[in-house]
Amino acid sequence: MLETLISSRTRIKLLLRLFLNPGTTAYLRGMAEEFDESTNSVRVELNRFEEANMLLSENKGNKKLYKANDKHPLFRDIHSILLKYIGVDKIIDAIIERMGKLEKVYLTGDYALGRDSGIIDLTFVGEIDKQYLLDIVGKAEKMIHKKVRFIIYDVAEWEGKQASEEVHPQLLLWENKG
Repeated sequence: MLETLISSRTRIKLLLRLFLNPGTTAYLRGMAEEFDESTNSVRVELNRFEEANMLLSENKGNKKLYKANDKHPLFRDIHSILLKYIGVDKIIDAIIERMGKLEKVYLTGDYALGRDSGIIDLTFVGEIDKQYLLDIVGKAEKMIHKKVRFIIYDVAEWEGKQASEEVHPQLLLWENKG
């Protein structure tokens, strides 16, 4: 779908890498290696995004670090499109309806880092109907053509984990505001 709108594979990779999780930063050579692209093709796209004020950059030593400008007027729309592109929105919408007492859903793993690995890692927090989750994840995998892995924590376990361990990259996708 996204490939139809954006013809540059490098641009799509940059969007996923920097706009899926706005807290991530990356530098030119690292992204070129990660994407298996020339530094020149990555630089051209970075310059376009930076000129449009969609990226922020800062020099750290001899490296220039880039990150998404989450204050840009189109940031939320781009972020939403990327979530739809990887299929997470369909999983969450289907799960919330009959899940149980869901409190939070986080995107973790490669996609939280902005890497399109084809495997979606999710963390669910709350009292969840595990059999229903297994059923809906199986259906979602067929619908989005990606593998979905998940882990479930009750609220106390999650709070303990957050307090005691180094937090791995994660992106809050949904939270019960009720």
